[in-house]
Amino acid sequence: MSRTPIRWYLKAQIGVLLLPVGLCLFGEAISRKVVQMLGQDGGPWFWYGTLSLIFINAGIGLMIDSGLTRGFPGRQRP
Repeated sequence: MSRTPIRWYLKAQIGVLLLPVGLCLFGEAISRKVVQMLGQDGGPWFWYGTLSLIFINAGIGLMIDSGLTRGFPGRQRP
């Protein structure tokens, strides 16, 4: 776990930003797959889905690794 406030903050914020990006890409992959199933050219849905899984897992991993749910490392709770 990072000990400096700047590294902790950056790691936590990058994780918070990567999660919704992954969810948006997941929705795009689903919509492209549905369009393809309807008989039209939907585009590369597989790669959108793959990137979405990478971003979702990276975002969750960074948030957990930074300890975002517990606050800044070393902060004492009353």
